[in-house]
Formats: sequence, structure tokens, C-alpha cells
Amino acid sequence: MVISGGRTSISFAAVISCLLVAQASGLYVGFYAASCPNAESIILETLKPFLASDPTLGGPLLRISYHDCFVRVVNGNVAEKDAPGPNLNSVRGYEVYDGIKAALESSCPGVVSCADIVQIVSRDVTVLDGGPYWDVQTGRRDGLISIAAEAQANLVGPDSDYDTQKNAFANKGLSEKDLVVLTGKRLSSSHGVQGQTDPSLDVSFARELKATCPSGSSNSLEMDGTQFKFDTRYFKRLQVHKGLFGSDASLITQPFPASVVEEETHKDSFYADFPESMLRLAALDVLTGSDGEIRKNCAFVNS
Repeated sequence: MVISGGRTSISFAAVISCLLVAQASGLYVGFYAASCPNAESIILETLKPFLASDPTLGGPLLRISYHDCFVRVVNGNVAEKDAPGPNLNSVRGYEVYDGIKAALESSCPGVVSCADIVQIVSRDVTVLDGGPYWDVQTGRRDGLISIAAEAQANLVGPDSDYDTQKNAFANKGLSEKDLVVLTGKRLSSSHGVQGQTDPSLDVSFARELKATCPSGSSNSLEMDGTQFKFDTRYFKRLQVHKGLFGSDASLITQPFPASVVEEETHKDSFYADFPESMLRLAALDVLTGSDGEIRKNCAFVNS
């Protein structure tokens, strides 16, 4: 790992490895250098006011990236916005993408894809929340179809056990370590605690959950208590049985993921590993070249 200019960067070897994967799929850093040279600065400057007015958006915007990559891969669809099932309403911040896309269309019409916007925003919110910086390979194109049912089939629910999550990631070519690392910032919130209490939960934390989010309540609770910043508290809370969902608690039920949780409690490890996993996630079966389209509006395919 290298520390440079106040930002934590991933190791040279990891960068080369991830770049080779991305370039093999037609992605590279600087794709818009000629066609829209100010694309990344436009994205960042449009993003900043949204985060300033609602600092809680960082986590949900990162979650959109995770969802986009798991549903029809990285092509700007985010079909789960309206999908039924346990992930319904688990992401928000779509208005941010509407604002960014409008700004880009004003400056460089028909050039920057929604799929690339999602990945650049993921990097920028991480940095703005105090996390590591990484270069984003661009050149993705947007999908021509978005099916809500696919979201229900591809996304793991909040109560999924470890093997279910592991298999879902393996089906996308991602490792168990990627699963644990990316879960560390796949933020969400809890709305109403129903049914039986998870016996693995810390007793005092279970009482807190029931008091804050009783059955039928619309109250919300942060996953790691530090929703406004990028840090390692999520992993530290898992170690003392304070994971908000069953899927979180399952990460310490088997030796290997538990060892990764321990490793990621250290800032240096998490800040090096997170960009590596994000780069692998963002390179999943992307659309490039003449495939797909460049959407004018991220919510709709072009007519």
C-alpha cells in the first residue's frame, strides 16, 4: 500500500492486476479524456451539494453500485429500485444520478454512460466520506433492458446465511474476501424489528434494536453507527455480535470470513482491500464498444 497526497492508494501490484482485468473487457482510465475531459470533475462538483444537504447518502450511493453490478452486471440499470422482495427500498439517492446526468448531458451530450457515473460516484463518495481513492476505469455502456424480477433473483437478502452469500458472489466471479470487504460498506438501515430475536445478537444491542425499531415502526437505525464516514467500525461491531442483519452476523460463523473480519478491523487493511474489491466488482461483464447504449436519462432506455 502507498500513501500519497493525503489519500490511501492500493498497491502497485493490485492496480496492475485489476487494470489487466478491466482492459480485457474494454475499460481503461481516461476513456473520456478527449470526448468529455471534464466528466469526472462535473460528477464530483454535482455530487458535493447532494452530500452536503444529506450526509447520509454516502452509504446508499455505494449500495447502488453493488446492486448495479449484481443485476445485469455493470450497465446502469439498477432494476431493484422497484423489485419486490427483501431488498425493496434498500437503496436511495437516484436523484443524485439524475442531477449528475443532466449536468453531463449539458456539457457532453450522449457521451458519458450511467454505468460509468455509478462507478465514479462510488469512488467519490468513498473519498468524501474519508475513505481511500482509486482510479476508475471507464468506457462502459448502458443496458437496453431492466427487469425488476432479476433483482430479486440475483441479490441476497438481509437474512441470508453465509453460504448463500458466498455462492452469490462466487457466481459473479468474486471471492469470499470480496464478500466480506464489500459488505463493510454495503450500508442500509433497519425498519421495524419483527419475529424472533437472533440468538447470536449481543443482548443489549437486541434490546436497543427493539426499542428503536419496534414491529411496524418506520424508524431507522444505522448499520455501524458511523453512517457519515468511511471507517472500520462495522467489522469491530461484528466481532462483539452487533451485526444489524442475519447476513452480517453470519460473517463470523465460519473460520475464513471471521479471519477476514479480524483483518479488516485494521484501517490499513480495509483501506487497501476495499478499492481492490471495488475494481473487481466494477469490471463484471461490462457492456463496451457498440453494445448497449448511452442513456440520455439513467432511469429510462432511449426511445
